[in-house]
Amino acid sequence: MRTARTWSVALTGAEGHVVEVEADLSAQTPEFRIIGLPDKSLGEAVQRVHNACENSGLPLPRRRLTVNLSPASLPKHGAAFDLAIAVACLAAGDAIAHRAVRQTVHLGELGLDGRLRPVPGVLPAVFAAARAGFHRVIVPHGNAAEAILVAGVEVRAAASLAEVAAWHGADVEVPDVEPVPGPQPPEEKADERDLSDVLGQEEAVEALIVAAAGGHNMLLSGPPGAGKTMLAGRLPGIMPPLTEEEAIEVASVRSLCGEAVTGLDHQPPLVAPHHSASVAAMVGGGSRTARPGAVARAHRGVLFLDEAAEFPRVALDALRQPLETGFVDVHRSGFVVRFPARFQLLLAMNPCPCGNRGVRDGDCICPPQALRRYATRLSGPLRDRLDIDLPVTRVAASRSVTEERSGVTTVEARNRVGTARARAEHRWRGTPWRRNAEIPGTVLRHGGYRLPSDVRAGLDRALERGALTLRGYDRVLRVAWTMADLAGRDRPGTDEVGRALLLRTGVAR
Repeated sequence: MRTARTWSVALTGAEGHVVEVEADLSAQTPEFRIIGLPDKSLGEAVQRVHNACENSGLPLPRRRLTVNLSPASLPKHGAAFDLAIAVACLAAGDAIAHRAVRQTVHLGELGLDGRLRPVPGVLPAVFAAARAGFHRVIVPHGNAAEAILVAGVEVRAAASLAEVAAWHGADVEVPDVEPVPGPQPPEEKADERDLSDVLGQEEAVEALIVAAAGGHNMLLSGPPGAGKTMLAGRLPGIMPPLTEEEAIEVASVRSLCGEAVTGLDHQPPLVAPHHSASVAAMVGGGSRTARPGAVARAHRGVLFLDEAAEFPRVALDALRQPLETGFVDVHRSGFVVRFPARFQLLLAMNPCPCGNRGVRDGDCICPPQALRRYATRLSGPLRDRLDIDLPVTRVAASRSVTEERSGVTTVEARNRVGTARARAEHRWRGTPWRRNAEIPGTVLRHGGYRLPSDVRAGLDRALERGALTLRGYDRVLRVAWTMADLAGRDRPGTDEVGRALLLRTGVAR
């Protein structure tokens, strides 16, 4: 009896778990079985591995081969285990040295001709291997660019199974094959959108800067043509660049989605799903394999929902948990996975179904029932999680035809935002929080950060008369602290609290 082992990685959401791949060769009736809770695509690896080994000049022994994926209680899915299974089987048959494969993690799908095909999720898988103490990982050639982003790991990119076997000491001829390419990155276009292009929306521009500085969720409501989408597209540009760790988190989610990852992008992502998106498209899902949804793809960036009132209400309410926790759990009958989802929510909607309500010289044709139904599309609990609720009006014709531009450019706004965030990070150093939007309300209402009674008097009155919930009260305090950071003040004053309350409810006192 001969047994060999190597390693691979099972992905559960964005988290990777190192899996020991054991192959046992026994003198019994020829059979090839995989055990250890594999899914259907992994069960089909039997035929892929058998044909790939045969066509690579490394035929498997005609004996009973049993492959165990340990721990057996962990669900495994996908074709990324193919290479590890093939290597373990070849080592069990003494085609390659046992010791050579024991300290190496193998990832990749096998074609029937022995070529290695790229697989999604290689970046988080290599990270999991590095955390587990492994220093060598073999990946398909098409995944090499993302695998080398992990520091401290020797990454070897292979085009075929024969090439991998030769590295491990097999006596085999390595064919000259064309590597299977990975997914192609989208064509990059220079982002020429500047905040100075926005006309006549000084209040909205300032509110956008406040939202970017504190990481606050925001709702823009106004008629079509008021510039809501234009403002939303410029929000990521005024946010500070992602740190190295944040950029890797974003790249890991992109890798799980099967997108090309050729380097680290430090620009915060902007994800704008169509209003017909389902709950699964919003939060993630899948029957056999969980895939990230829009909230995970917007991690560390902006989730923009244009025409928010047209989204299914159940899809909007599904945002409530990730807004509070910074992650989303996808529950299925056979598994539960968790994706990171710390995003900034930006909603835009019209004042009514036809969009003309409140517009000067506009003719609103919406009946009262339609108005009531439209107003309740955003549930109360979801609205309560928005820090800024800003009405936006159309720009006057006299300003639209002039060459006048906004006095604030994207670079200037980004510098202001960066300075304000630096003040917040300095204040909250030594805590798990970095932005004002993340601070628990109890911290701001008690202890050393509690504002004097005369400063918060208007806010207290709004809470007493029911204009605010306690959650809304806390969110006004967070916005007030952000305004103080933008103004270079150590603590919010009456002016900051009043303006924050105005952005929240439209009433300053």
